[in-house]
Amino acid sequence: MGAPAISVHGVWKKFRKGERHDSLRDLIPATIRKVLRRGPGPELGDEEFWAVRDISFEIRQGEALAIVGHNGAGKSTLLKLLTRILRPTKGRCEVRGRVGALIEVAAGFHPDLTGRENVYLQGAIMGMRRAEIARKFDQIVEFSGIADFIDTQVKRYSSGMNARLGFAIAAHLDPDVLLIDEVLSVGDAAFQDRCVARMKTLLGSGIPLVFITHNLAAAIDLCTRAVVIDHGAMVFDGKPVDAVATYRRMIANGSGAPQGTRQGPIRITSVELGSDGADGGNVVPSGGRLRVRIGYEAVEPTRAHFAIDIETAHGVFCAGLNTAMDNRDFGVLHGRGVVEFTAPRLPLLAGSYLASVGILEPSSLQSFDLRFRAFPLTVSAQRPDFGIVHLERTWEHVPLVTADDRQASRHSYLQPQVQTGALR
Repeated sequence: MGAPAISVHGVWKKFRKGERHDSLRDLIPATIRKVLRRGPGPELGDEEFWAVRDISFEIRQGEALAIVGHNGAGKSTLLKLLTRILRPTKGRCEVRGRVGALIEVAAGFHPDLTGRENVYLQGAIMGMRRAEIARKFDQIVEFSGIADFIDTQVKRYSSGMNARLGFAIAAHLDPDVLLIDEVLSVGDAAFQDRCVARMKTLLGSGIPLVFITHNLAAAIDLCTRAVVIDHGAMVFDGKPVDAVATYRRMIANGSGAPQGTRQGPIRITSVELGSDGADGGNVVPSGGRLRVRIGYEAVEPTRAHFAIDIETAHGVFCAGLNTAMDNRDFGVLHGRGVVEFTAPRLPLLAGSYLASVGILEPSSLQSFDLRFRAFPLTVSAQRPDFGIVHLERTWEHVPLVTADDRQASRHSYLQPQVQTGALR
């Protein structure tokens, strides 16, 4: 096996909060402290903090790595270290080959140059010859969808137009490695779908990808692996479906709990999604049995309803169910228990989905506890259907009978029948 395309070994990066010196009296001691400080080490000076802490991973050809975490966790800093926009305080980042990167909207664009001129500028920065860029130019413009504005100064572009052109450049100028930040979220849904399709094409040709995203379903659908970053440190590295579950547990249990979740007399302790004969991991065949087991703990005797929502990867609402609408009352709940939901035939088509699970007050249906979009669900299918749901169906041909057809049929009926066989 060849050398990895991307290597990150024990990388640390620190910043200083508001590094300002308003007088010579402040500047001289600060300079002396920097000179006397021994190496990067784990020590932090005044007003310093670690944005990235001791992160290591490798990515090989054809692998797609999703980086998941809350805002400010260190994801974008890590990507800037990979692109050499920033240098690590300690550790080593290595990226082999030509890098196509979309880190920030309009990053690297000169605002006073036109879109056309910026295409050539970005290609030159990537080390491409002008003739190479010219061969790719029409593909870039067509993909970006801004042909009418390609000779307009970039400073006149909207954020969406900047993202379109930036991604088109990064993904079409023959990159050896593709690095994409969450900036794709500024584009419309159709363009995002085109970007994902393009990234899948590049992956299929062996080009490795690093993808920062808050779209957890897209991470599951696109990536072969995912890491979770929390306060600059990597807390998980593995399958995307497990990374999403880890991240959602962090949100639910930490200070960033979803709005609407509040402490109550009953809480969710576990959620399991599965199916008969499935491959494991939250994978359910289309048309198969879906089971959701909701573990709970009632810290005091409580009546409650249980609810499940299912959405697509792009947030399209598919189903919302609860025990109140189905007239199910489990009475007063004590201690620990499990509520099991079963759908005998899941009609969803193949794709990535997210399930939300909640425990609701019996009268107002407000949340006692809510895990919003916390549980990834993958639906597998051999059916070639399009859309979201499978429709049970039959097809048959019903010929239309016209007046001429009826006349011809009547005329034929009145004609003497030709005798054949033994009676001829």
